[in-house]
Amino acid sequence: MLLIQPTIYDERGVPVKKSKLYFVGLGMPLLAALLPDGWTADICIETIEDIPWDTDADIIGLGGMGHAANRAKDIATEFKRRGKTVIMGGPMVSLVPELAADYCDAVVIGDAEETVVELCHDLESGTLKPRYSDKVKGTLITPLPRYDLVVGKKIGDFLPVQAGRGCPHTCKFCSIYCLYRGHYARRPVDDVIRDIQAIKDLGFSKFLLIDDNIVSHPTYLAELCERIKPLKMTWMSQCSIRIADKPELLKLVAESGCRVLSFGLESISKESLLAMDKKWCDPGDYARVLRVVTDAGIEIASEMIVGIDTDTRQSLMETIDFVTASDIVAPKFYCLTPIPGTDLYNELKDTGRITDPDVLSYTPARAVIDTPNLKATEVQELFWAIYRQVYTVSAILRRTVLHRRMLARPGQTLFFLMVNLVYRSQIRRGISPNIL
Repeated sequence: MLLIQPTIYDERGVPVKKSKLYFVGLGMPLLAALLPDGWTADICIETIEDIPWDTDADIIGLGGMGHAANRAKDIATEFKRRGKTVIMGGPMVSLVPELAADYCDAVVIGDAEETVVELCHDLESGTLKPRYSDKVKGTLITPLPRYDLVVGKKIGDFLPVQAGRGCPHTCKFCSIYCLYRGHYARRPVDDVIRDIQAIKDLGFSKFLLIDDNIVSHPTYLAELCERIKPLKMTWMSQCSIRIADKPELLKLVAESGCRVLSFGLESISKESLLAMDKKWCDPGDYARVLRVVTDAGIEIASEMIVGIDTDTRQSLMETIDFVTASDIVAPKFYCLTPIPGTDLYNELKDTGRITDPDVLSYTPARAVIDTPNLKATEVQELFWAIYRQVYTVSAILRRTVLHRRMLARPGQTLFFLMVNLVYRSQIRRGISPNIL
């Protein structure tokens, strides 16, 4: 089986390529580990590799988050033309399997831990079914991912480890919520440590802890951090801003080696957050929260949304001022995307507010929703205006080498200077900074 992680198209419809990819996905190494005896796998990360169209693999497996689905569709079409059996899976396919089914032989819906072996046996016996579906129930048990299939590629200095899957929150725009509906499955701490130790044994000193809300179970996180600390590794993850209100846990997270946390701030407007069912966030408290986390020695990356119903030109310009005055070292923005299968998509489709029905053309930089205050075209214009102002050279220098963090954490700050400059380069080329 050849497992392909597709790249995305830029605004001109050209596949995005990079000389090096820092954030490596876990999906393909994990799928390779799930294959039954007698099966072998290769992995192609298209962002940094050319697709081996003449592969001798029997089966082509395609994944891809959200806006990579359009590229995955085209890859599937070409391999089908070449006579290959194509399987598609991942979040987008799970949300709209009927869309993917037109381009492949079978779709895998939901989690693959239980379905991969069945699928492979059906392939062997010539009884492949068009759909395979499952959802992890209870504890999440996975084998050691096949890190060996990616370590020789042009990747960064860290590898991914999963702690949990799903999320207890109910944000209607979020594909994770719409896939898991509030269900959150954790892996045993021993299994997580096994994977981290394997990464260390491969010569890495850093890892990315994958979990859509690692702070949702404080006792679990505390135990995990106690076990990570002796390994003397550094790590990054994403979580809810609520970690700022758990000082002892935050201290333990920092002492265990956590250096970066990504927060989904979404908006500086309380009305906007309420509209998205994100009631637990208080924008008026963001400045304090960000300072508390930064003072603990953890850098903050943020994600915010442009094009919410309550957004105005003025409120979005105020977002620039907020980011400039904050301790965020790597701010990112996304146009509000009505991902098929989400509650948001269904709501907007029913009210006729989506300006383009071609869901495969959606990208983080493409606005397709008319709001009460702004047309979709205006939202997209403001999206790029925000990015250009937030990523001027002077703004980058102020939050990196000219910021107090340079004295406290010079090596890490220089890394984020590089990150910011890469993002700036992508913005200038009309590419939304979403892969590094």
